[in-house]
Amino acid sequence: MKIVAVGAIFFGEALSIIAELFASKQFGKDGGDLTTLLPMFLLIAFGGILLVFGYALGYMYLENIWVIIATSVGAILVVEPILTLLLFRDVPTVGSLIGLALGVLGTLAALFL
Repeated sequence: MKIVAVGAIFFGEALSIIAELFASKQFGKDGGDLTTLLPMFLLIAFGGILLVFGYALGYMYLENIWVIIATSVGAILVVEPILTLLLFRDVPTVGSLIGLALGVLGTLAALFL
């Protein structure tokens, strides 16, 4: 059940990030047409359901909310940069890379120290 909880958190974060990135790209492309956002609202709602399920199940079986939070942040740190590079084809700045590296170090510290 621990793996199910971590998987739900990871996929919930991934779906939410996909919805956010696709919505921002599509909204900018279509000149602000709100109807283009409806599918993304549905996708992020499903991602939110997975996140709530993962947090609840994770706390039930891991009995440590900080491990759950570190998993959630870790999923964001892995998924968001990859999806951003793939979708926007935008290279990060030096400051962004430093911030990302510090975020990874902070997540690893929360998990292992």
